[in-house]
Amino acid sequence: MRVRLAILLLLFFCSGICGLTFQVLWLRLLALVFGVTAYAASTVLAAFMTGLAVGSVLAGRVLARFPRPLRVFGVAEILIGFSALATPLALDAAAALYQRLYPASGESLALLTAVRLITGLVVLLVPTILMGMTLPVLSASTLVQGSTLGSRIGALYAVNTAGAVTGALVTGFHLIGSIGIQRSFLFGAAINVMVGVAALALDRAAPDIAADTVESRAPIEAKAAASASSRTRLPNAGAIGVVIAFSGLVALALEILWFRMLVQYLAATTYAFTTMLVTVLAGIAIGGAVASRLLRRDRDWTAVLVFIQLATALTVLGSAIFLGWSYEAGWRTSGEWQASAVAILPATILMGLSFPIALHVAAGSRSHETAAAVARRIGRLYSLNVVGAIFGSLLGGFVLLPLLGTRRALIVMAAVYGASALALVAGHPRKGKLFVTVGAAAVAFGFVAAEVPDPFAAAYKRRHGLDMREFWREEGVQTAVSVHASEFRRSLFLDGLHQANDTPEMVRLHRLIGHLPMILHPAPDDALVIGLGGGATPGAVSQHRTRVQVVELSDSVRKAAAFFAHVNYDVLNQPNVRLRVDDGRNFLMLSGEKFDVITADIIQPTHAGAGNLYSREYFALVRNALKDGGIALQWIGHRPASQYKLIMRTFLDVFPHATLWFDGNLMLGSTHPLTVDPATLASKRSVPLTASALDDIGLPAFDTLAGWYTAGPGEMRAYVGSGPILTDDRPLLEYHRSLPADDEPLDIASLRGDVRSILK
Repeated sequence: MRVRLAILLLLFFCSGICGLTFQVLWLRLLALVFGVTAYAASTVLAAFMTGLAVGSVLAGRVLARFPRPLRVFGVAEILIGFSALATPLALDAAAALYQRLYPASGESLALLTAVRLITGLVVLLVPTILMGMTLPVLSASTLVQGSTLGSRIGALYAVNTAGAVTGALVTGFHLIGSIGIQRSFLFGAAINVMVGVAALALDRAAPDIAADTVESRAPIEAKAAASASSRTRLPNAGAIGVVIAFSGLVALALEILWFRMLVQYLAATTYAFTTMLVTVLAGIAIGGAVASRLLRRDRDWTAVLVFIQLATALTVLGSAIFLGWSYEAGWRTSGEWQASAVAILPATILMGLSFPIALHVAAGSRSHETAAAVARRIGRLYSLNVVGAIFGSLLGGFVLLPLLGTRRALIVMAAVYGASALALVAGHPRKGKLFVTVGAAAVAFGFVAAEVPDPFAAAYKRRHGLDMREFWREEGVQTAVSVHASEFRRSLFLDGLHQANDTPEMVRLHRLIGHLPMILHPAPDDALVIGLGGGATPGAVSQHRTRVQVVELSDSVRKAAAFFAHVNYDVLNQPNVRLRVDDGRNFLMLSGEKFDVITADIIQPTHAGAGNLYSREYFALVRNALKDGGIALQWIGHRPASQYKLIMRTFLDVFPHATLWFDGNLMLGSTHPLTVDPATLASKRSVPLTASALDDIGLPAFDTLAGWYTAGPGEMRAYVGSGPILTDDRPLLEYHRSLPADDEPLDIASLRGDVRSILK
């Protein structure tokens, strides 16, 4: 029996690996279809969790018809593997459906969200329903049922979450960068199928039938159950359901709040977010493992749950205080793992401890039930937790952050844990003593809440110094945006990262990104700028009497651009400029509009999500959105040699006539070989508005423009040579730790061409 249980736990661990592997991959692939806006990401997460909730509810019904838990589990794992392999086909279907439904949504966010939810379910519904069934199904197994049911469910919960930790680590740090997304699906599917086959073999060796009642299994179990019930004071059934639902809600809301808080202390890279996710899961796994051991004993578990909820409330705030204090003091909490462990791990250990105990209190309290009925009840409770998590993800991102900000939202969500403890106390026989405990905890909570630091202020001093003060901030749905100023400059920060400032050097570079393609195109009528930033790039484009479409991911950035009106030509009030708050790649894919010029604000390729704007597929979307004779500009910047060559090689793959400008910082792609007529610049300078703007960047005559030319397509190809390119499947720059660690510094001294080769 013990050996078979150990094998089952190992199989469920491997199932957890696959579950998180697929979740990471699905979220990434669907972002290519829906975009990386917070609304799109939340819709995908809601579709994923909807499948889990439905599966957990259906588990009991499936067992009623097929009372062989291990067999059902094995078949489910095999089907998960095959449905994951079908993801590319499902994704193509989802993309086609999305493109058909997108025009009907117009500008309505509600309709667009509904469209995304429908198409997300096309990809995710089957495998996530199967995933949601697994824990409730296994809870009906004869290997799990018995006097230690609560302990064994806790063990299943712990090992599955530990598998999820492994899956997140392996996928986020190694698989995507090393072998790509498609092969990562093969990796996960192979494990799923092997788990399923092993489960079927385990069932065949000793049939696992869940048809008996708890009462009929053994006298010792009845005795143990009676002993447990004498100690465990059962709350109202509604109270435990509320606690489980609100635990899911608060856990997901806190996850969003923690991520927003930590990016003030850490660079917003894919690795930082993976580390945060791994820490959340690791804490839950540790808590589940502790609960598994504790639940072997007889205790008043409802009272224990009260203490855990109160401790979680205080720990959430205490961790935020310690992180802010230690970071400001110069401790090593600036590291990804250190900061995540301090802010997240203590609270998530308590969360992982509470869920199995709550399930034990609810599911272990009744005899005379079939194992399938127990599984049905656990399935319903699990679905409550998942539904709570869905609402928590929406509440945290769309309500709490914009309305309260990170600090106050943390305090409110921590307080919900205290409120859930109060709900448990209300139905407890010893409510008097427990009310005293809750009251004392409430007083302590008030003192601790007053000490929670503003993470923006706590992190800014060490990261950026004290030479500027913050005078505007908005914690929007998409990102936290702030503007800092001193006597000498004004700077824009997005999620703690510097994006733009009004120093002459920075403004000139951003304006040049707008001006260069507009100068080289003989007569542009329509221009697209992806990314607003401080507004200098679209502001420069607007000075050419051209219709300008700007696509910006964050509405908060739009508001911040007003503080840079003195360097962006007050771009948002220009009559020829339209702004759309949307994902730039999604706009290119779905709008159907064509442009003479497409340019983009500076976006660092190593930041989380930026890989979608440097892949071959993205550059192909840009090319397809160009009119005949159109020009696209891509900033490349000076960076380590391997990264520089990767970007250039990928750009050349889509734009074989590309040219390089401004000391190797800017690439120009064109639908035809580029030819430059000196008379074009003279014609453009005949317009006073344009001439004044060109004077601002130091472009008085064609000789200056010719001096900005670096190389042509032949020299660029010779420099980069053969090698890998950036694709949606393998975003090497976003997952840059998969690149050689001993990268050589950039040397472009040999990358020189003759400007006469492109003159008309």
